[in-house]
Amino acid sequence: MSKKVVTFGEIMLRLATPGYERFSQASQFIATFGGGEANVAVSLANYGLDAEFVTRMPKNDIAQSCLMNLHKYGVSTKNVIFGGDRLGIYFLETGAVARASKVVYDRANSSIADIKPSMIDWKEVLKGADWFHWTGITPALSQSAADACLEAIKACNEMGITVSTDLNYRKNLWKYGKTAAEVMPALVEGCDIILGNEEDAEKVFGIKPEGFDVENTGGEVNAAEFKSVCTQLMKRFPRAKKVIITLRGSINANHNTWGGILYTDGKLYQSKRYDITDIVDRVGGGDSFMGGLIYGLLTYTNDDQKALEFAVAASCLKHTIYGDFNMVTVEETEKLMGGDASGRVSR
Repeated sequence: MSKKVVTFGEIMLRLATPGYERFSQASQFIATFGGGEANVAVSLANYGLDAEFVTRMPKNDIAQSCLMNLHKYGVSTKNVIFGGDRLGIYFLETGAVARASKVVYDRANSSIADIKPSMIDWKEVLKGADWFHWTGITPALSQSAADACLEAIKACNEMGITVSTDLNYRKNLWKYGKTAAEVMPALVEGCDIILGNEEDAEKVFGIKPEGFDVENTGGEVNAAEFKSVCTQLMKRFPRAKKVIITLRGSINANHNTWGGILYTDGKLYQSKRYDITDIVDRVGGGDSFMGGLIYGLLTYTNDDQKALEFAVAASCLKHTIYGDFNMVTVEETEKLMGGDASGRVSR
């Protein structure tokens, strides 16, 4: 019986400039769909798990196209609710070398931002679920979205369902008068697994590694520096059983190093470090890590090192795939974990 994972959040229409064109150059945009929690659900469906994505969207042709896209990858949307006027949009300009990528959001008053608590019957939706995942993007959209998310987390805690979060701090989204520091603690308190990157814990909770400067990594990120971040997060949120930090060293927009650490029961696990050159698309990199981590923790139940290595390898592969979704298989990921990074033709 495959494990069931439910994710909850916003999915958007993604409009990207072709190739490396700037917004001011583009005469057309490439349309796909993406959003943190939906990206995780697609990864899990690819790995053969029972993945379901829950959201609120308008009843129109763009939303229908989005649902069909999710169905194509095997994600269930049977508990999606309809209402509101619009699906959010984000515009993407892909950076190159010394020029960073840019994202412009057009998601104000989207259907999910106007969701209210009790619109979703969480006890019903979560029946038979083993795992629930949310990210810090959802409570950033509106107070009512934060309330709906908290409602889901509390239902999971009552039902004994594992809850994971990706802290995913987005400074441009917190616009409704509350800060992440005010809203996030109540939600994170109900989480068993916490994922963050090298700056999320600092931006949301003021927890930071000593002497680390995210702007000047030069591709080098010292994993041991982040042990203190993990221990501080666990002290603040005693329910958490595992804290995971993704470690991205940025040499330039096309060349990153990538790895991660996992802290549990006083032990620090470090992954191997990948050198990712010629990045195709790094959007969704953290979500692909989370999808790999959830799969790894559910599959390699007594092997945290292997779960971490699966997550890092899966997200390393995501950097080679266009779009938000990580369309890789378990076999491809395990092959990379085993050291085969040759990229030779498989035939």
